[in-house]
Amino acid sequence: MRTTFMANDSTVERKWYVVDAEGEKLGRLASEIASILRGKHKPTYTPHVDTGDHVIIVNAEKIELTGNKLNDKIYYRHSGYTGGIKERNAAEMKANHPEKMIELAIRGMLPKGALGRKMFKKLHVYRGPEHKNQAQKPEVYELKG
Repeated sequence: MRTTFMANDSTVERKWYVVDAEGEKLGRLASEIASILRGKHKPTYTPHVDTGDHVIIVNAEKIELTGNKLNDKIYYRHSGYTGGIKERNAAEMKANHPEKMIELAIRGMLPKGALGRKMFKKLHVYRGPEHKNQAQKPEVYELKG
């Protein structure tokens, strides 16, 4: 009798990937990276286990947005105090915090709760072409499309 394979933390093998964000569209990059962080690209994918790999994104400042999103897309945050809502558009975010822009897009595509937070910790985003994870010997990951 055959049984279904179920991955667990002791059987998961994690790799490190480097993705160059230069010239990539934000949403398409985010959806593919979220899939890698979840482990959906592996045959051992198990929905309730973190089977994903580590992802390093470089050149975050060179990400692209289509249409009029640079001016129309608004990012909100709240201080927790009355009237404490702050907002900035995508152009300001891209100029000042391009790493945060990519992180927010990817975080929204991961599961909510403890499992999603665990997956998100495997994401490393850098503004320029340099990263500090050379010791992990990351492989270059070519995005589809």
